Amino acid sequence: MGQVLRKELGEGYDLRCVDARRHRGFVRADMTRKRHADRVMEEVDVVIDLASAHWQRPWDVVLKNNIPAIWTTLEAARFHGVRRFIYASSNHVTGLYERDQPFARVLAGNYTGIDPATMPRITTSMPVRPDTPYGVGKALGEAAGRYYAEEHGMSVVCLRIGSLNYASRPSTPRHFATLITHADMGRLIRSCIEAPADISFGIYYGVSANTWRIWDLQEVTDAVGYEPQDDAEQWRRQ
Repeated sequence: MGQVLRKELGEGYDLRCVDARRHRGFVRADMTRKRHADRVMEEVDVVIDLASAHWQRPWDVVLKNNIPAIWTTLEAARFHGVRRFIYASSNHVTGLYERDQPFARVLAGNYTGIDPATMPRITTSMPVRPDTPYGVGKALGEAAGRYYAEEHGMSVVCLRIGSLNYASRPSTPRHFATLITHADMGRLIRSCIEAPADISFGIYYGVSANTWRIWDLQEVTDAVGYEPQDDAEQWRRQ
């Protein structure tokens, strides 16, 4: 995701890229450490927080890495007066809805008897149902973002991002519902960066305009103006 956004945003913004490992063109920092977080936040306007261990990692990794990283990063952003904080949450925060119908059938590619135009979709007003320790950690990250928005007056946007892969196209039946292409990922983040200043806090799904998507997009369109242009169906015919 970081590589995708570096490419998609590189021409329009002055980027400061951060990673725990050494990479050319990146600032090396451990965002679980306050001193490191303070150093990279100096003169930063917007934070795009992508830092977390892989979604399949166990709870002890989430507890040691993901949760301290979001809290420390939020605190450093608050201290340095960052204008907007964009948190890469995850669809895994509500992943257990995927066991319910019609979502389970759609994700398996079984569309018989289902009309995508009238199919119910998962909204951010529905209770969280994490499917992994990673999903639990992301839900805690969203809660931390709300705390900083309401207690400290920060502008925090949390994005429950769908399936983003290197190929930027579906590779499983599930992806026809959950894909977000590289171009749409760039559109989503740009929309959040440029959204009105009066946004205090919001949680939104990030997915392409897939015919069979299971997540609602009206909320994010209304709030930040995100208009996805891609539909995974274009690859079904190839």
